Amino acid sequence: MTSRLGPAAPHPAAVETEVLRRFRSFAAASLRRGTTSAPALEGIRAHERRVNALLAAWSDAAAEVAGDHAEAVRDALTPLVTRFRSSLRSTQGSRRSSGAPRATRRAVIAAIDRVADAFLAIDTDTGLIADANPAAGALLGVARDALIGVQAMGFVPAAEHESWWTQLDAMTEQTESQRFESALQDRSGISIPVDCTVTRFATRGRTLALVLLRHG
Repeated sequence: MTSRLGPAAPHPAAVETEVLRRFRSFAAASLRRGTTSAPALEGIRAHERRVNALLAAWSDAAAEVAGDHAEAVRDALTPLVTRFRSSLRSTQGSRRSSGAPRATRRAVIAAIDRVADAFLAIDTDTGLIADANPAAGALLGVARDALIGVQAMGFVPAAEHESWWTQLDAMTEQTESQRFESALQDRSGISIPVDCTVTRFATRGRTLALVLLRHG
Protein backbone atom coordinates (compact mmCIF):
# COMPACT_ATOMS: atom_id res chain seq x y z
CA MET A 1 0.00 0.00 0.00
CA THR A 2 2.84 2.38 0.78
CA SER A 3 4.38 1.87 -2.65
CA ARG A 4 1.01 2.53 -4.29
CA LEU A 5 -0.13 5.46 -2.15
CA GLY A 6 3.01 7.03 -0.70
CA PRO A 7 2.05 9.60 1.97
CA ALA A 8 -1.64 8.80 1.35
CA ALA A 9 -1.22 5.27 2.74
CA PRO A 10 -3.17 4.88 6.01
CA HIS A 11 -1.24 5.14 9.27
CA PRO A 12 -1.21 1.92 11.36
CA ALA A 13 -3.43 3.59 13.96
CA ALA A 14 -5.84 5.15 11.43
CA VAL A 15 -9.47 4.05 11.26
CA GLU A 16 -8.95 3.19 7.58
CA THR A 17 -6.33 0.62 8.57
CA GLU A 18 -8.92 -1.07 10.79
CA VAL A 19 -11.41 -0.97 7.92
CA LEU A 20 -8.91 -2.71 5.63
CA ARG A 21 -8.20 -5.31 8.32
CA ARG A 22 -11.93 -6.03 8.65
CA PHE A 23 -12.29 -6.27 4.89
CA ARG A 24 -9.46 -8.80 4.70
CA SER A 25 -11.14 -10.88 7.40
CA PHE A 26 -14.51 -10.60 5.66
CA ALA A 27 -13.03 -11.54 2.27
CA ALA A 28 -11.04 -14.49 3.64
CA ALA A 29 -14.08 -15.90 5.48
CA SER A 30 -16.35 -15.42 2.46
CA LEU A 31 -13.94 -17.12 0.06
CA ARG A 32 -13.28 -19.96 2.50
CA ARG A 33 -16.97 -20.68 3.12
CA GLY A 34 -18.24 -19.83 -0.34
CA THR A 35 -20.85 -17.49 1.14
CA THR A 36 -20.93 -13.77 1.92
CA SER A 37 -22.05 -13.11 5.47
CA ALA A 38 -22.39 -9.56 6.75
CA PRO A 39 -19.01 -7.98 7.63
CA ALA A 40 -18.33 -6.88 11.21
CA LEU A 41 -18.37 -3.08 11.09
CA GLU A 42 -19.60 -2.06 14.53
CA GLY A 43 -17.99 1.11 15.81
CA ILE A 44 -16.50 2.11 12.46
CA ARG A 45 -16.76 5.76 11.38
CA ALA A 46 -14.68 6.35 8.27
CA HIS A 47 -14.78 8.63 5.24
CA GLU A 48 -16.59 6.62 2.59
CA ARG A 49 -14.79 8.05 -0.45
CA ARG A 50 -11.37 7.48 1.06
CA VAL A 51 -12.24 3.94 2.16
CA ASN A 52 -13.46 3.13 -1.35
CA ALA A 53 -10.18 4.36 -2.84
CA LEU A 54 -8.15 2.34 -0.33
CA LEU A 55 -10.17 -0.82 -0.98
CA ALA A 56 -9.56 -0.39 -4.71
CA ALA A 57 -5.83 0.08 -4.12
CA TRP A 58 -5.65 -3.00 -1.87
CA SER A 59 -7.58 -5.11 -4.40
CA ASP A 60 -5.26 -4.00 -7.21
CA ALA A 61 -2.24 -4.87 -5.06
CA ALA A 62 -3.67 -8.31 -4.25
CA ALA A 63 -4.29 -8.98 -7.95
CA GLU A 64 -0.78 -7.86 -8.82
CA VAL A 65 0.72 -10.24 -6.27
CA ALA A 66 -1.34 -13.08 -7.77
CA GLY A 67 0.58 -12.79 -11.04
CA ASP A 68 -0.95 -15.13 -13.65
CA HIS A 69 -4.06 -15.50 -11.48
CA ALA A 70 -4.67 -11.74 -11.29
CA GLU A 71 -7.92 -11.83 -13.27
CA ALA A 72 -9.35 -14.61 -11.11
CA VAL A 73 -8.45 -12.68 -7.96
CA ARG A 74 -10.16 -9.53 -9.30
CA ASP A 75 -13.27 -11.51 -10.22
CA ALA A 76 -13.42 -13.01 -6.74
CA LEU A 77 -12.82 -9.72 -4.89
CA THR A 78 -15.11 -7.42 -6.90
CA PRO A 79 -18.46 -8.66 -5.46
CA LEU A 80 -16.95 -8.76 -1.97
CA VAL A 81 -15.78 -5.16 -2.23
CA THR A 82 -19.24 -4.14 -3.45
CA ARG A 83 -20.94 -5.95 -0.53
CA PHE A 84 -18.49 -4.51 1.99
CA ARG A 85 -18.96 -0.94 0.72
CA SER A 86 -22.74 -1.30 0.89
CA SER A 87 -22.57 -2.63 4.46
CA LEU A 88 -20.22 0.15 5.53
CA ARG A 89 -22.53 2.79 4.07
CA SER A 90 -25.62 1.42 5.79
CA THR A 91 -23.78 0.97 9.10
CA GLN A 92 -22.54 4.54 9.18
CA GLY A 93 -25.87 5.94 8.05
CA SER A 94 -26.27 9.02 5.93
CA ARG A 95 -23.63 11.68 6.55
CA ARG A 96 -25.20 15.06 7.17
CA SER A 97 -23.17 17.94 5.84
CA SER A 98 -23.30 21.63 6.55
CA GLY A 99 -22.87 24.58 4.22
CA ALA A 100 -24.34 24.94 0.75
CA PRO A 101 -27.31 22.80 -0.31
CA ARG A 102 -26.34 19.44 -1.78
CA ALA A 103 -27.40 20.32 -5.33
CA THR A 104 -25.21 23.42 -5.29
CA ARG A 105 -22.30 21.58 -3.72
CA ARG A 106 -22.48 18.80 -6.31
CA ALA A 107 -22.44 21.40 -9.09
CA VAL A 108 -19.34 23.05 -7.60
CA ILE A 109 -17.56 19.71 -7.22
CA ALA A 110 -18.46 18.73 -10.78
CA ALA A 111 -17.03 22.02 -12.07
CA ILE A 112 -13.79 21.49 -10.12
CA ASP A 113 -13.48 17.97 -11.45
CA ARG A 114 -13.51 19.31 -15.00
CA VAL A 115 -10.61 21.71 -14.35
CA ALA A 116 -7.48 20.53 -16.15
CA ASP A 117 -5.16 21.92 -13.46
CA ALA A 118 -4.70 20.17 -10.13
CA PHE A 119 -6.87 21.43 -7.26
CA LEU A 120 -6.57 20.86 -3.52
CA ALA A 121 -8.81 22.15 -0.73
CA ILE A 122 -6.68 22.25 2.44
CA ASP A 123 -7.83 22.91 6.01
CA THR A 124 -5.76 25.89 7.13
CA ASP A 125 -5.67 24.76 10.78
CA THR A 126 -4.73 21.12 10.35
CA GLY A 127 -3.16 20.98 6.90
CA LEU A 128 -5.44 18.08 5.99
CA ILE A 129 -6.70 17.74 2.42
CA ALA A 130 -10.48 18.22 2.52
CA ASP A 131 -11.01 17.60 -1.19
CA ALA A 132 -9.15 17.25 -4.47
CA ASN A 133 -9.89 16.82 -8.14
CA PRO A 134 -8.81 13.98 -10.46
CA ALA A 135 -6.03 16.14 -11.91
CA ALA A 136 -4.46 16.42 -8.43
CA GLY A 137 -4.57 12.65 -8.08
CA ALA A 138 -2.93 12.23 -11.48
CA LEU A 139 -0.23 14.77 -10.61
CA LEU A 140 0.62 13.02 -7.33
CA GLY A 141 0.19 9.48 -8.63
CA VAL A 142 -2.61 8.66 -6.20
CA ALA A 143 -6.35 8.16 -6.66
CA ARG A 144 -8.15 11.42 -5.91
CA ASP A 145 -10.32 10.01 -3.12
CA ALA A 146 -7.29 8.48 -1.38
CA LEU A 147 -5.99 12.01 -0.79
CA ILE A 148 -8.94 13.02 1.38
CA GLY A 149 -8.03 13.41 5.05
CA VAL A 150 -4.30 13.14 4.31
CA GLN A 151 -1.71 15.66 5.45
CA ALA A 152 -0.96 17.91 2.48
CA MET A 153 2.61 18.34 3.74
CA GLY A 154 3.19 14.68 3.02
CA PHE A 155 3.24 15.68 -0.66
CA VAL A 156 5.36 18.80 -0.11
CA PRO A 157 9.19 18.64 0.00
CA ALA A 158 10.49 19.34 3.53
CA ALA A 159 12.30 22.46 2.34
CA GLU A 160 8.95 23.93 1.21
CA HIS A 161 6.95 23.18 4.38
CA GLU A 162 7.49 26.59 5.99
CA SER A 163 6.46 28.40 2.81
CA TRP A 164 3.24 26.37 2.54
CA TRP A 165 2.33 26.88 6.19
CA THR A 166 2.89 30.62 5.74
CA GLN A 167 0.45 30.65 2.83
CA LEU A 168 -2.13 28.60 4.77
CA ASP A 169 -1.83 30.88 7.79
CA ALA A 170 -2.31 33.93 5.56
CA MET A 171 -5.63 32.52 4.36
CA THR A 172 -7.00 32.66 7.91
CA GLU A 173 -6.58 36.45 7.96
CA GLN A 174 -7.16 37.74 4.43
CA THR A 175 -9.57 37.26 1.56
CA GLU A 176 -7.35 38.23 -1.37
CA SER A 177 -5.97 35.43 -3.52
CA GLN A 178 -2.23 34.84 -3.39
CA ARG A 179 0.15 33.38 -5.95
CA PHE A 180 3.45 31.67 -5.23
CA GLU A 181 5.88 29.24 -6.81
CA SER A 182 6.70 26.05 -4.98
CA ALA A 183 6.98 22.30 -5.44
CA LEU A 184 5.12 19.11 -4.64
CA GLN A 185 6.37 15.56 -4.63
CA ASP A 186 4.49 12.57 -5.97
CA ARG A 187 3.96 9.28 -4.15
CA SER A 188 7.48 8.11 -5.03
CA GLY A 189 9.11 11.34 -3.82
CA ILE A 190 9.85 12.89 -7.21
CA SER A 191 9.77 16.71 -6.99
CA ILE A 192 7.27 18.55 -9.21
CA PRO A 193 7.58 22.33 -9.68
CA VAL A 194 4.19 24.05 -9.45
CA ASP A 195 2.76 27.53 -9.78
CA CYS A 196 0.14 27.95 -7.05
CA THR A 197 -2.85 30.25 -6.73
CA VAL A 198 -4.50 30.05 -3.31
CA THR A 199 -7.92 31.46 -2.38
CA ARG A 200 -9.69 31.58 0.99
CA PHE A 201 -13.00 29.78 1.46
CA ALA A 202 -14.69 29.91 4.87
CA THR A 203 -17.23 27.26 5.91
CA ARG A 204 -18.93 26.59 9.23
CA GLY A 205 -16.21 25.89 11.76
CA ARG A 206 -13.20 25.97 9.45
CA THR A 207 -11.35 27.83 6.75
CA LEU A 208 -10.16 26.14 3.59
CA ALA A 209 -7.35 27.19 1.32
CA LEU A 210 -8.37 26.42 -2.26
CA VAL A 211 -5.12 25.80 -4.11
CA LEU A 212 -4.95 25.68 -7.91
CA LEU A 213 -1.71 24.06 -9.07
CA ARG A 214 -0.16 24.46 -12.50
CA HIS A 215 2.73 22.15 -13.32
CA GLY A 216 5.74 24.44 -13.87
